Amino acid sequence: MKVLIIAGFAESIAAFRGALIRDLNDAGCEVHIAAPAMKWEPGLGRTLGLSNDRFHAIPITRTGTNPLADLRATFALWRLMRTLRPDVSLPYTIKPVIYGSLAAWLARVPRRFALVTGLGYAFTGERKGFIKHVVGMLYRLALSHVHKVFFQNPDDEQVFRASAILPARIPSVVVNGSGVDLAAFAFQGMEATVQPVYLMIGRLMGDKGVREYANAARKIRAEFPLVRFQLAGWIDENPDAIAQSELDAWIAEATFEFLGRLDDVRPAISASTVYVLPSYREGTPRTVLEAMAMGRPIITTDAPGCRETVVDGVNGYLVAVKSVDALVEAMQRFIDNPGLAAAMGQRSRQIAEDKYDVHKVNAVMMREMGITAPTTTKEPMA
Repeated sequence: MKVLIIAGFAESIAAFRGALIRDLNDAGCEVHIAAPAMKWEPGLGRTLGLSNDRFHAIPITRTGTNPLADLRATFALWRLMRTLRPDVSLPYTIKPVIYGSLAAWLARVPRRFALVTGLGYAFTGERKGFIKHVVGMLYRLALSHVHKVFFQNPDDEQVFRASAILPARIPSVVVNGSGVDLAAFAFQGMEATVQPVYLMIGRLMGDKGVREYANAARKIRAEFPLVRFQLAGWIDENPDAIAQSELDAWIAEATFEFLGRLDDVRPAISASTVYVLPSYREGTPRTVLEAMAMGRPIITTDAPGCRETVVDGVNGYLVAVKSVDALVEAMQRFIDNPGLAAAMGQRSRQIAEDKYDVHKVNAVMMREMGITAPTTTKEPMA
């Protein structure tokens, strides 16, 4: 069976879809990848188990609203599909889902699926009225021509159903995010400490809660100056991205230690005590799953995609969206109770094993696509 995966960002494929690609390979599928500036490199080819002829560059942009550019991208995808003749198409993120699904329908791909990994800025940004309307119409058009849609949390599915973006006749399935590789993100125990290290990783955007994190760090450090805060990430090409001057000001006043963009987040997670993500909305946040797998408690928001990862008071705390005071209160609990982080971190790992094992997630997706998943065994907690 020939499977075409369509992405909007080539650099994310190994991290976000690598395990799925390898599981598809193990199931005997011929996997192809299409993404902007996609190219084969020896390391990437070995990681994914794909040869040079499985990588295809397409002229699609993650941002921008030029209809002619989007039309060119749709035509390029249609032409690629007419050449490859895939049996299955699986696009993910907004533009690939919209234009990849339309191209797959026009190219008569037999099995057409879509993976909605989050609603994105069009639905969550401050100035979203007209953009949300247009994106909703495009989604509705595209998804009316697929056979099934995967969502990463039930809230996003409900939004698409309630607003009729997803037609009632099209089935949908909620999966537990993208999952996490339990072997790669091995459990790391930690000692009790009264001076925890808080860590946040992600694109530096307003709706990720970066400003709330910075303000909470200021308040905590005013009373507990030895407590450390770290931020890893980069300024994204997005209307909601923070300004470079804002980041520079935080660094200058030592609000937190800025780690920059990390190729491997595991050393930072291992050195941390508590993982924090005050996001306004997610699909299912991958960094949270990675921190859980490594045995870190989580502070995140009671928001779609985030709330599913935390059992409040068990493996972390849920706080109100945009509430700096609630964030500070949750952070201080780990200062007041030095043994709390280690105990909650163990529960995080257990939840990751039970619910977010990437092979379990992949098995569900593959079954729903009519592909037999390979047999795997769970990596136990050390």
